[in-house]
Amino acid sequence: MSHLTLDDAATLLLQLEASDLDDLGRLREALTTLVFENKVPISAQPHVARAARLLGTLLDRSATNAEAVFTDISRSLETAVAAADAAELNAPTPRAKARGGNTRASRHTPARIDAVIDIPLDPPADIAEAVDVPDASSASLASAAPAPTPAAVVAHDPAFDALPSDTDLDLLGDFITESMECLVGAEAALLELEANPSHEEAINTVFRAFHTVKGTSAFLGLGRVAAFAHEAESLLSRVRDTEIAYTRACAELSLQSSDMLKSLLDRVKEAAAGSGMIGLPDGYDALLHALATYDPARVGAAPIAAPTPASTPAPDGAPVYSQADHPARRRTDVTSDTTIRVRTDRLDRLIDMVGELVIAQTIIAGDEELDRTRQHELVRKVTHAGKIVRELQDLSMSMRMVELRPTFQKLTRVIRDTAIKAGKEVAFSVTGDDVEIDRHLADLLGDPLVHMVRNAVDHGVEGPEERLANGKARTGSVRLHAYHASGNVVVELADDGRGLHREKIVAKAIEKGLIESDKGMTDSDVFNLIFAPGFSTADKVTDISGRGVGMDVVRRNLETIRGRIDISSAPGTGTTFVIRLPLTLAVTDGMLVRVGQERFVVPTTHIHMSFRPEPSMLSTIVGRGEVVLLRGELMPIARLHVLFDVPDAVQSPLEGLLMIVGDGDKRTALLVDELLGQQQVVAKTLGDSLGKVPGMSGGAILGDGRVGLILDVTETVALAQGHGPSLHRHSAERARRAYAA
Repeated sequence: MSHLTLDDAATLLLQLEASDLDDLGRLREALTTLVFENKVPISAQPHVARAARLLGTLLDRSATNAEAVFTDISRSLETAVAAADAAELNAPTPRAKARGGNTRASRHTPARIDAVIDIPLDPPADIAEAVDVPDASSASLASAAPAPTPAAVVAHDPAFDALPSDTDLDLLGDFITESMECLVGAEAALLELEANPSHEEAINTVFRAFHTVKGTSAFLGLGRVAAFAHEAESLLSRVRDTEIAYTRACAELSLQSSDMLKSLLDRVKEAAAGSGMIGLPDGYDALLHALATYDPARVGAAPIAAPTPASTPAPDGAPVYSQADHPARRRTDVTSDTTIRVRTDRLDRLIDMVGELVIAQTIIAGDEELDRTRQHELVRKVTHAGKIVRELQDLSMSMRMVELRPTFQKLTRVIRDTAIKAGKEVAFSVTGDDVEIDRHLADLLGDPLVHMVRNAVDHGVEGPEERLANGKARTGSVRLHAYHASGNVVVELADDGRGLHREKIVAKAIEKGLIESDKGMTDSDVFNLIFAPGFSTADKVTDISGRGVGMDVVRRNLETIRGRIDISSAPGTGTTFVIRLPLTLAVTDGMLVRVGQERFVVPTTHIHMSFRPEPSMLSTIVGRGEVVLLRGELMPIARLHVLFDVPDAVQSPLEGLLMIVGDGDKRTALLVDELLGQQQVVAKTLGDSLGKVPGMSGGAILGDGRVGLILDVTETVALAQGHGPSLHRHSAERARRAYAA
């Protein structure tokens, strides 16, 4: 029965009753095959899919009125037959003529897409299981006619753009998640294919992604998504069958198709939460038409050649990519571990509870009574419990860890598009993308890296002619490297371009009034000026960059996640940005300091050094206040007891300690009473009831049960320099009491 045509299925249904469950089950399997194997035109697929879904309600006995559902199934099949008849009457498209045939699939002689593709084309595992999709590989591979094109049947029909009334929202959510993952892999494979058009595995990866989206969306009644995915897949089928070469134009269309499918899936998500109508993204019609009518002879693009070494020119100005460590090639034979999906809010709640458990165990282990007891067995049990709790904390934290690979993978596309716009040739290499980091940090790292790689290509790497004139290889290089160091994740972004010019930066900074002169400023201090809002040394403004926005956003976003960025550069040799991030935001590595009777935690990523000053190092400057001279650099002194209204604190820097924090011109010396030692604390927000306390990012319960407030170093420095919000409503003691309550 799995080889039934649409007419056969409609005829068979007339012979069945709602009680013939066995035959109805086989009919549902046949209808599912018609949809997933593209045996009916795209215009008919939503109606066939609806009939299959309704049959499912009869089979699992969830239908409240079996006869009414049976009638609805009959109507759906009748509508599908009418749609198939209308599709057959349409004239061949220009693409069909170019291929020597009519692309309209007959419902009597069904098209067999799997016979053309010759690779497994299964939907996502959880979706296939949920809808009982038959294994496409088990079907016979008959000689097939070309697949139907939807170009004439995707007019803006409200019925085609609406979510089916019987949409399963849970299943739809799983479909969107799985499809987005498929498209991310497809984009990486498309970039690999652009560099190496003969890479068969890359073609197969793209087919699996597009076919999965097409088949599953058709089954769920998302005709608009299925129609577009079918066109995108059809273009690649012509490449695979060597009918056309994979040219620059073909690559652009394929990548734009991946972007469009992502946009369509976003619209589906919005439709599920709103009106139920799938709005079309901008450019949908034009891109669909370009896919359906693509003719390489008319476009006239030259094929993309194999990767070219960095020392030789790339053909027709194509950017070059280093693929030695590309996921599409590296992980083709790796079998993934069994996984399950967990809602992130539940996972975050679990980690919060484990954090509370760690705090409770720390308080118990630090109890003075436990130190005085002679019950050694009790002490041993508490110590053993503490070990288990710490291991549980490490395990729970690892559950939130994700690889940097997806974040880095997106940058390959950004560099490709930017290089083409700027008319440059760029080799992009990635190492360490298997380094793991907190999921939340990985999400927030994406935007800063996008800004930075665009700047690296647009401002850093020179054009081919300029590089050759300077004795460099025609192709520039951008490298991204991630690794672990001192409990942090370090991400290095380096290019071999023109580098940063100190004199040019200084001149621009003086012009904007940021500095009076560069006297006493190190190269690092000068380079950090590029993070000032509105700062740009670009000679001209382009649609890529040069407007003075971006790098200040980069620094602000990194500081939000307690990150730090350093720059090293030399004219003519390139620039390296080094980003240091904590492994997670849930646990903070910090230095515990005492100010009066209060405890503060200063994140170690912001600390440069601590020292007790000599009298000769201290002075007061009009307009700047108290300063300390350290190794030829004047830095302002910030008294934490003044900023946070802490009584009984050390008043003289000669009796306390100065802690150097911050970067560049914002480097500041914090006056503290005493260093109590480095600790790893479970970070907690201060809570909605307390509100935002300027200069503080959160709190933590210490081992003695007291509250330690975690400093927001950037904001604290701004407060000390008079640029931050007022503190008149808050004090450290009030914040501590409110947090403890």
